Amino acid sequence: MVRKLKYHEQKLLKKVDFINWEVDNNLHEVKVLRKYHIEKREDYTKYNKLSRNIRDLAQKIRDLDEKDGFRAQSTHRLLEKLYGVGLIPTKQNLSLTEKVTASSFCRRRLPCVMLRLRMAENLKTAITFIEQAHVRVGPEIVTDPAFLVTRNMEDFVTWVDSSKIKQHVMNYNDQRDDFDMLA
Repeated sequence: MVRKLKYHEQKLLKKVDFINWEVDNNLHEVKVLRKYHIEKREDYTKYNKLSRNIRDLAQKIRDLDEKDGFRAQSTHRLLEKLYGVGLIPTKQNLSLTEKVTASSFCRRRLPCVMLRLRMAENLKTAITFIEQAHVRVGPEIVTDPAFLVTRNMEDFVTWVDSSKIKQHVMNYNDQRDDFDMLA
């Protein structure tokens, strides 16, 4: 049995709720972490902070005078960069920046891109392939599932040459070279 709290202890603990913590009240964050199989919560908080900064920057650009040449130039540069990273679908107008969220960054992670390119059946296997060093982006072998893939790099996501998965895919498609069979 727990002893009865003294008067001053009751006064101190009156405003503390031991059942519902503010830190645990993050259902949306937990949903996103589970949906995209993000293991490090810090990654999600970075994505959230970046998306908030992008929206704030877009709001500051929107607050500038419409006739100002700097506004047009900075709007074009921001939209160009966001489109290049793949966070917005088109470069039409600044209102698209309102839709940039942490989930936008999560969709640009390497496992999600692999899933879109049909290199894996689900996110869990894509993450496993990446951690086992079966995937490369351009000439670089990537072992971090949090690697963000831009639109330009998306075409260069492939299997490592020595990967058994690549050999299996080439056997399946009858594309494996006779010289490769000797090795």
